[in-house]
Amino acid sequence: MTGRASILHADLDAFYASVEQRDDPALRGRPVLVGGGVVLACSYEAKALGVRSAMGGRTARRLCPDAVVVTPRWEAYTEASRAVFAIFDDTTPVVEGLSIDEAFLDVGGLGRVSGTPEVIATRLRARVADEVGLPISVGVARTKFLAKVASGVAKPDGMLVVPPDGELAFLHPLPVERLWGVGPKTAARLHDRGISTVAEVAALGEGVLTALLGRAAGHHLHALARGRDPRPVEVGRRRRSVGSQSALGRGPRTAADLDAVLVSLVDRVTRRLRKGHRVGRTVVLRLRFDDYTRATRSRTFPQSTAHTPTILAALRDLLDGVRPLVEERGLTLLGVAVAGLADDRPVQLPLPFDVQSGDALDAAVDGVRDRFGGKAVTRTVLLGRDVEPTIPLLRD
Repeated sequence: MTGRASILHADLDAFYASVEQRDDPALRGRPVLVGGGVVLACSYEAKALGVRSAMGGRTARRLCPDAVVVTPRWEAYTEASRAVFAIFDDTTPVVEGLSIDEAFLDVGGLGRVSGTPEVIATRLRARVADEVGLPISVGVARTKFLAKVASGVAKPDGMLVVPPDGELAFLHPLPVERLWGVGPKTAARLHDRGISTVAEVAALGEGVLTALLGRAAGHHLHALARGRDPRPVEVGRRRRSVGSQSALGRGPRTAADLDAVLVSLVDRVTRRLRKGHRVGRTVVLRLRFDDYTRATRSRTFPQSTAHTPTILAALRDLLDGVRPLVEERGLTLLGVAVAGLADDRPVQLPLPFDVQSGDALDAAVDGVRDRFGGKAVTRTVLLGRDVEPTIPLLRD
């Protein structure tokens, strides 16, 4: 932990919706929903009326009948993200991307060149507004955790600096949900014990927290509630997993429809793995149902791989295993991921066909797509289907 507030957490505000409002002046100042069947993102005008991401479209329109529903434009969001990250990289060489719309920046060594962290953060916000046309909130603090909390408090379109001598005064009055790792279940456990603020968590001994939440979670929250977070900003931190997902909306889907979506997702993920020279041992299938419940299934291979047929076959088996749940509850989102990644050349698993031919086919398809675009080659099963993965991701 440094002795001064020199870590920035920069987070674009209502990113997808802000891009839509930027590109269409008629949407500015109006409630905007990105995605119809399931709300993928919404503007602050819609959030003020109770709309939230992942909410069903019917519920969102009932809360906000004047909302404008727009179709997602993933290329526009990816382009905007790249432009913002170019500004991050131009601000400091120490950038740790977290997602398509947020990053940590360490500006501790730039005092003589660029000014104080507050000056740098102010300049960064102005550049993003002027050059990309988007609002961004920035938190400045001594640790990554406090910088992220500060940017959240500063939203929308604001900046907040947490000085070292004011960290606990800033942190302790906040609700426990502001602590990293406190989701609905953990928050409910804390609330059941009459604990609602970070100060009340800090007042508990670590032993009490570990008994209540488990050793890892208790130790983690005990440190954060006291403002301790020694993690540095990591440049070039590689992903632990690579995934992609598709929001399906509401309505019936045949087995063939879901298989086509699965094929498209696996193609995208395995191509990203090969392009980044990564291999993984565990495949993960993620589902969200009509009632907003979720399910996850996984399988671990004996060896790491980036081989498309191997990974697709495993995920098809996993999807077959949850067919009864899908038929009973309906499906609104399908996602896949490959985890347990390593930097290595692919080690292929034995298959009931010529693996070398399969590898050659993967390489040939990748080469054509790199040269002529991602849609230059597609599978027969995907012809005539609009099953593009719908969530853009941070660069690998």
